[in-house]
Amino acid sequence: MDVLGGSEVCNSDVELVHKPNWLKIRPSSNTDFSKIKDALIKRGLVTVCEEAHCPNMSECWHNEGTATFMVLGDTCTRGCRFCAINTAAKGQAIDPFEPLRLAEAIQEMGLDYAVITSVDRDDLEDGGSVHFANCIKMIKKKQPSTRVEVLIPDFQGNIEQLKNVVDAQPDVIAHNIETVKELQHKIRDRRANYEQSLSVLENVKKLNKKIFTKSAIMVGLEETKEQVIEAMKDLRKIDCDILTIGQYLKPKNKNLKVEKYIEPKVFDDYKKIGEELGFLYVASGPFVRSSYRAGELFMKNLLNRKSI
Repeated sequence: MDVLGGSEVCNSDVELVHKPNWLKIRPSSNTDFSKIKDALIKRGLVTVCEEAHCPNMSECWHNEGTATFMVLGDTCTRGCRFCAINTAAKGQAIDPFEPLRLAEAIQEMGLDYAVITSVDRDDLEDGGSVHFANCIKMIKKKQPSTRVEVLIPDFQGNIEQLKNVVDAQPDVIAHNIETVKELQHKIRDRRANYEQSLSVLENVKKLNKKIFTKSAIMVGLEETKEQVIEAMKDLRKIDCDILTIGQYLKPKNKNLKVEKYIEPKVFDDYKKIGEELGFLYVASGPFVRSSYRAGELFMKNLLNRKSI
């Protein structure tokens, strides 16, 4: 699933390689976690936090009441080798009431920053772009103060489908390149590619330069440090604003194995290099994912300053 990426895939219970100490996280047992989960179940909503086994789920739900919602069903029409999401040639039927239920849940949870993502829906004529737009519009109608970030598919490079999302005016549009150029064919579905992903982010800026763009890279999959830096430079060439870099962790036996656990110092180096290249914000660390709480906090502050 191209849109979620290793930047979201996080559970590594099946990984046989011994994990270093910095990759251990203690789940929260706070009751806020259960309350949020119950609210989501009541409205039949799916979060990528759960579907992709994110290690930050307890922290986000407990400390911030933050969740990344997944629309357009839980079955992806692509089969990236790093992703835990279910795949099939055709996804579920679109639920026309999902945008309303989503907006109501966000309102009930009191979120001032919401992240919406989806599976790839190559089986739909519009790639699911109109549904994305409807979700954005409904959130802004129900709770105008909520900032909306969307983590979108590549829509097979279709600019009209991308325009559907851009015209709904989310505050941030994210699309993940997932890995370095040299590993794209090994890791991602054949319908996804490096140039196409870069063009998505570039076209967002061409359609509306006021929208912030964001991408993510997972590491620990045979990439070299030089290749990661080159990918960072490619993103800056198209004026990508925000970057997250995190450790790939194998979600299921069928998925690619972890080749290497990247040390925290290397993540710190990536953050420093990214900032020097001109990214507005770089979140880089073993547990960093594309929908990352610290990044969302930064974006909230940035967007609030912009609106003053």
